[in-house]
Amino acid sequence: MTDDFFETNVAQFKHEFPSISEIDIASKNSLYCQGESNSHVFWIKSGIVKLSYLTVQGTEVTIALIKKGEVLGFLPNHPEPHTMEETAQAIGNVQCYQMSHHDFKILLLQHPQLLWPVFEKTYARKQNIEHKLRTILTQPVEMRLATTLLELADMFGIECSHGYALEIHLTQQDVADLIGASRSVVSTLLNNFRSNGILDYTRDQICINDTALTNAYRSK
Repeated sequence: MTDDFFETNVAQFKHEFPSISEIDIASKNSLYCQGESNSHVFWIKSGIVKLSYLTVQGTEVTIALIKKGEVLGFLPNHPEPHTMEETAQAIGNVQCYQMSHHDFKILLLQHPQLLWPVFEKTYARKQNIEHKLRTILTQPVEMRLATTLLELADMFGIECSHGYALEIHLTQQDVADLIGASRSVVSTLLNNFRSNGILDYTRDQICINDTALTNAYRSK
């Protein structure tokens, strides 16, 4: 696994590439913000990072959720610092490795066993974002919510009595941002789902009955 290889050799990498450092990001703090100049790459060690975009109307759109082993930040193939088009914010506490764009590029070239997995994860994130866009444009809100909950259960779920409990704390507004809907609509739908035994939730956790949710919506 790429993560194991990186972790096992991180002391060597730090010696070869002095810009590599481990940083802790407290919950709700940002790795970088939309519109800021940034010249660093971040390799997530633990925790979840939310990528979001603020529209000119002041609406926040959640683009993706980034987890352990994924890379984000300054990735273009040119040396100048880049103005970021999105904000990267920690959901819960996050640990990551920070390095310069130059060192990240040379690291991949010198250790090709890292190259393909990084490409795969970055490509998968691109595909997920495109899938999310198609879903928002073509499906009703209820179906978008069901699809997103199943995806979250697959990505971040741990087994519980209901099916899967999400190991990340998401507010109703976070879920609304993920599917491009208002918080009030999402709140109503989540209450309906709970009444139908599809999920249960508290202030801190969402538990998804993935079997019931799949049977109810994947066939539609």
